[in-house]
Order: sequence, then structure tokens, then C-alpha cells
Amino acid sequence: MVSVIVIPIIIVAIVGLSAYLVYRFILFDMLCKRSVDNTLKKYNIAKTPSQIIKEYYENKGEKISHKEIQLIEKNYRQNEPEQFLAMYDAIRDSEKV
Repeated sequence: MVSVIVIPIIIVAIVGLSAYLVYRFILFDMLCKRSVDNTLKKYNIAKTPSQIIKEYYENKGEKISHKEIQLIEKNYRQNEPEQFLAMYDAIRDSEKV
């Protein structure tokens, strides 16, 4: 009798947890990436977020690896998307000087 109640609850919990993990680790990042790409297009910026990060750190005189660029890009994309515009402005300002 108890298995009639417990088995469906376990199945629903597994399906719910799986759906949450798919959303959190796949869909959320895709939505953030699309949002950043749309913002860059809106302001007519032809560079990718990774190019912006690379040029920004090169202008600061720092060398960072491709892996570090990916980690920074993911962090900014998900937590601070406005940083891409700020870095692009800094790059553009340094090119004018």
C-alpha cells in the first residue's frame, strides 16, 4: 500500500530535479548568451564577448589564457552582463588616445 504512494512521489521528484538541472546548467546559460548577443547587436558591436574580454585585458597589460577568458565570459554573461559594454567602452576609449 505504501509503495503506491512512494513510487509516484519518487518518480515526480526525479523528473522535477532533472528538469531543474537541465534548466539551470543548459537553458539558463543559453538564454543569458542570447541576451548578451542581442545587446551587442543593439549597440552595433561586431565583436564577440570573448574578443572584448581578450582585448580589454591586453589593453590592461595582462595576459590571460583561453580557459580564463571562458570562465570570465560565463561569469559576466550570467551575473554581470553590463560588464561587456563597460569593457567595450574602455577598449574604444583606449583606441582613441
